[in-house]
Amino acid sequence: MGDDHALQIVMMAGRGIRNGEARAVNVNNVVADDVYRVHEQIHSSTHRPAKLKHRKVGEFREVPLARSVREAIEGYGEKHGATREGYLLRGPSGYYTEPMERRPVRALFEKLPVVDGMGTYGFRHYFASNALSSGIPITDVAECMGHK
Repeated sequence: MGDDHALQIVMMAGRGIRNGEARAVNVNNVVADDVYRVHEQIHSSTHRPAKLKHRKVGEFREVPLARSVREAIEGYGEKHGATREGYLLRGPSGYYTEPMERRPVRALFEKLPVVDGMGTYGFRHYFASNALSSGIPITDVAECMGHK
């Protein structure tokens, strides 16, 4: 699968963030050992940083950061480095874009016995199901995932 997509999956399955938010994973967003600040996404159409869905420019949300997710961010940063702005995932345009994500995902899911149409977004749903089945209140899960 590759380190890039593995980090994106960790961010989605471990924090429930959206695809574009995961593509914008940034070392500067780790604001405490256990807090990650989500404040932008890599937009699927423009392939550039953009405001969060359902938020105004400059608005953000802070999500609990599991140790394993923080270690994945730190490990990726140590191995691959970050841009001057702190982004970890990047491509030829400077940002990790949706088309870059699509090919490896399709290849991965073709090898696995999964439901037709399954994609990276399913890892966000995995997070929600896992959190709810662990007894986390639905309002906390919804807030973490960015629902207003």
